[in-house]
Amino acid sequence: MTTKFRKNKNSLLLNWLKFLRMKDNIIFATMRVKKIIDVIEEWAPPAHAEDFDNVGLIIGNPQSECKGILVTHDTLENVVDECIKKDFNFIVSFHPIIFSGLKKLTQSTYVEKVVSKAIKNDICVYAIHTALDNHRFGISHALAENLGLNNIEVLSPKEKSIRKLTTYAPKNEAPVLLEKLYKAGAGKIGNYKECSFITTGKGTFKGNKDSNPNLGIKGEKTEVDEVQINLIFDFSSQQKILNTLFKVHSYEEVAYEIFSLENKNQTMGMGSVGLLENEMDEEEFMNWVQNKLNTDMVRHSKKIGKKIKKVAVLGGSGSFAITTAKFANADAFITADLKYHDFFQAENKILLIDAGHYETEQFTKKLIHDNLIKKLPNFAIALSESITNPVNYSLKWQKKPK
Repeated sequence: MTTKFRKNKNSLLLNWLKFLRMKDNIIFATMRVKKIIDVIEEWAPPAHAEDFDNVGLIIGNPQSECKGILVTHDTLENVVDECIKKDFNFIVSFHPIIFSGLKKLTQSTYVEKVVSKAIKNDICVYAIHTALDNHRFGISHALAENLGLNNIEVLSPKEKSIRKLTTYAPKNEAPVLLEKLYKAGAGKIGNYKECSFITTGKGTFKGNKDSNPNLGIKGEKTEVDEVQINLIFDFSSQQKILNTLFKVHSYEEVAYEIFSLENKNQTMGMGSVGLLENEMDEEEFMNWVQNKLNTDMVRHSKKIGKKIKKVAVLGGSGSFAITTAKFANADAFITADLKYHDFFQAENKILLIDAGHYETEQFTKKLIHDNLIKKLPNFAIALSESITNPVNYSLKWQKKPK
């Protein structure tokens, strides 16, 4: 056997074994990055993210073929190395590696090093962040579940996120139009769908010489039995709904109005609030939190001798929701990144607990991973094993008495 043939044979054997290894783990498949992004964004639409955030595809070509997905909490250099080692080329991260614009790539910062290495190795990076924070079953819901809370609801519903579409159509066309608009996402509120309000009336119009009416004759006034259709919808579905309206409606010019409503969106927002199965005193509750979050320490406001039953949570930085937690009559509020003066806001009404940023978001990675596995069962998807928590703790050492 020649050396060249032996090398080629070994190469083919290694590739075959590699394929089998991947197949034993997850049935191997490939697809374009854009298709995977569509799956992610159907679950957590970028429109649901906060204005300050940087979600979506941050690095890479959406048309490239994806060999495997690595799910991580943060995209750090060790995560990129892990992705390379696994022969994957798509990282789905909770936090974005780039928050604001980069002016240079000199590898002088950890961000520049990550971006440079990802680009060099043709690795795509997608960040989901506050699009998942605002999900009803997102970050905070996962935290609430792991703390054993029941009857979990959204703590701080996203404002101005419910809109209403009003349009007009020939009476005989209304059923088909409604059905198509329902499928596009219209008519949903809370636990209800296919919600609408319809009134009947007379519609009139007169087309000019350049018009091309489907009903009536241009230049002549036309009167039609019409219905006014009113539908509410999630603001992130607006473009899809309008595209459907224009496609299905028979009129050359479609009249419509969109209004922003004040209704609270029960299915979207920051934080969660729920009930413990059994009430606890404050010390017992803090021990419970530490055990559930696998942490040796938490920071907290002054104990006030209050029994803890109703608990509000917000994964990550949540000082902005302290007032909301008090308004919800929560006995305790668990979040992270509280500053010195934030603890004064407890005002002897609530127990504030800062359990750590990573600690309150630690269930996020699995949440993303499990959703992708559910939607893409025949694809190579792995949880990152790299440690990305930048915070370390040193507990006070007490000298033993002689």
